[in-house]
Amino acid sequence: MMESAESAADLSLTVDELAARAGVTVRTIRFYSTRGLLPPPEIGPRRVGRYGADHLSRLALIEELQHQGMTLSAIERYLDQLPPDLSAQDLAIHRALVAGWLPDRAEEQTLAQLERRVGRSLTDQDLDRLAAMSVLVRTEEADVFQVDPGLLQLGVRLLDVPIALETILAARSVVLEHTRSAARELSRLFRDEVGAAYEDGGPDAAEVARRKSLSADMQPLVVQALVTAFQRSMKEELREWFGGR
Repeated sequence: MMESAESAADLSLTVDELAARAGVTVRTIRFYSTRGLLPPPEIGPRRVGRYGADHLSRLALIEELQHQGMTLSAIERYLDQLPPDLSAQDLAIHRALVAGWLPDRAEEQTLAQLERRVGRSLTDQDLDRLAAMSVLVRTEEADVFQVDPGLLQLGVRLLDVPIALETILAARSVVLEHTRSAARELSRLFRDEVGAAYEDGGPDAAEVARRKSLSADMQPLVVQALVTAFQRSMKEELREWFGGR
């Protein structure tokens, strides 16, 4: 059995462990490092490189950008625009924003593959919590799951947060209710805007193509705006919760 996962702050991985957790090869990690896409590891005893949570999150972001179709040169430019002091959590949120406007993808993994990917053993209770967070879906085979790679690392971090499964389910219902409501209202506003152009004969083919392109460009901006607004609202709520401290 594997040991329990370390906290994000204490995470210390060899290059082989990092590759296993990220689902890539050691050769890929070394290639990304030579291109400057990954910061160098800390050098530990016997001059062994040790990688932390920020390397894992950055590697996940790089892989997500590649799934989106970006070239390595484009990814280099993209990463250069990010603040240099982003934490692993910041990078994970940024990756979630990138993944938010991509088609849904699910990977089939056995329990052994899943445990190797997350670097810890998973109990039935852990699997129930991950399922409640929509990180994975059980299949007819007991040890085979459909896994959302975009949510996996964040979901695993939440396993050690002292919160009841019932609270996770309630929180998920709140999030789904309000995000669907926001999506409906935003869609209505956009349809009203587009619909006005169809009066008196409607737009020509070039205008229709332009509006479709605008819709594709707007989606990631809306996702980022929603996340930013949520983060600020949560900060206000926590400030009130802790009495303004």
